Amino acid sequence: MIDSSAFQGKTAAYFTLGCKLNFSETSTFGKMLHDMGVKTARTDEQADICIINTCSVTEVADHKCRQAIHRLVRNNPNAFVVVTGCYAQLEPETVSNIDGVDLVLGSDEKANLIQFLSDAWSGSKKDESLHQHFSVKTKDIKSFAPSCSRGNRTRYFLKVQDGCDYFCTYCTIPFARGFSRNPTIASLIAQAESAASEGGKEIVLTGVNIGDFGRTTGETFIDLVKALDHVEGIHRFRISSLEPDLLEDSLIDYCATSRAFMPHFHIPLQSGSDSVLKLMHRRYDSALFAHKINLIKEKIPDAFIGVDVMVGTRGETPEYFEETYRFLDSLDVKQLHVFPYSERPGTSALSIPYVVSDKDKKLRSKRLLELSDRKTHEFYSKHIGCDAEVLFEKAPRGKSMHGFTKNYIRVELPAEYSSVEMDNKLINVELVGFNFDNSALIAKLK
Repeated sequence: MIDSSAFQGKTAAYFTLGCKLNFSETSTFGKMLHDMGVKTARTDEQADICIINTCSVTEVADHKCRQAIHRLVRNNPNAFVVVTGCYAQLEPETVSNIDGVDLVLGSDEKANLIQFLSDAWSGSKKDESLHQHFSVKTKDIKSFAPSCSRGNRTRYFLKVQDGCDYFCTYCTIPFARGFSRNPTIASLIAQAESAASEGGKEIVLTGVNIGDFGRTTGETFIDLVKALDHVEGIHRFRISSLEPDLLEDSLIDYCATSRAFMPHFHIPLQSGSDSVLKLMHRRYDSALFAHKINLIKEKIPDAFIGVDVMVGTRGETPEYFEETYRFLDSLDVKQLHVFPYSERPGTSALSIPYVVSDKDKKLRSKRLLELSDRKTHEFYSKHIGCDAEVLFEKAPRGKSMHGFTKNYIRVELPAEYSSVEMDNKLINVELVGFNFDNSALIAKLK
């Protein structure tokens, strides 16, 4: 039984680390609490409840999680502090022993956040005897917490899948998120229709391994895409990230003529060396990856393609890194998301003998980031002087609005032309040149 009266008049502060999926889930936590009568705390006031949604993809992420927890506890000394997310699942005892943390919820338990809070909340003060953590073992993570929310953003993020069955040698995500699972297409259509009824124009499909959609329902990802494409009111859908071995040629063909799925793909590569891909236990080789890129460019010539690449993983010799660099240089992709490898406890990568120094990781990251900047700049440059439809997002007073074209070019509208009435509006503009730091193209209203 949930005691709704315990939530009335309370305020909550939220902090999220990690991926878009985490941000989507935090936004849903906020909506759930808002429906219970909890308001979001202003930046200048202390909150009654603090929710920290954590990440554990790297050692640096773990450190940032601990820093964030300490900071929120310090700034909100009387708050009831809840920590959830991947770090909470992997290290529940470590997190629960941090001074000021009252409740730690793992991946299976966070779906019942409101019930846990109702059970734990004691009047207007914290019950100092609590200090509890709840997390089941990876094999027992079964629940799926629905999430379709935008928080303070314009775009909605629709969680279509959770968990992963891949167990790449460097990764802890399957241990933190559990095995692959998903809701029904019908339930996701209902959430998308609800977003449209609230005025949403764009939805980003999120998950851990979304191409694996259907594992628990017998449906397929392309079935989901085709169904969502018919949701009235939603003008744009984007696919956040799709493993190359799960990116079917038929899906590329469909997106090429789709009503609402944008010419925008994000595909994890991790390494352009087949030897390193084998060490990582990835389920494809460079030839398959190149085929997917070439097919996208053949079917959708103006598509934006982003790529994840990891540098300095165990076993990545200088020769293997050069293979990766040459391979990426040869591909018609537009942006690289570069991640230095981080050793994670319990992963099988720790048994691979060749270790890359931190210095070499930084040098390799720098080279790939420079390559990424060149590719992005070239892509943007080709669109100067062109017309484009942009979905704009509101900006702080006096600041420039920004938005994205269909093919994910970031566009900036000078502050003197920005207005709140343009938030969440699809507007035709002319792209006239780069902004001051080359991070966006400047828009001229037509």
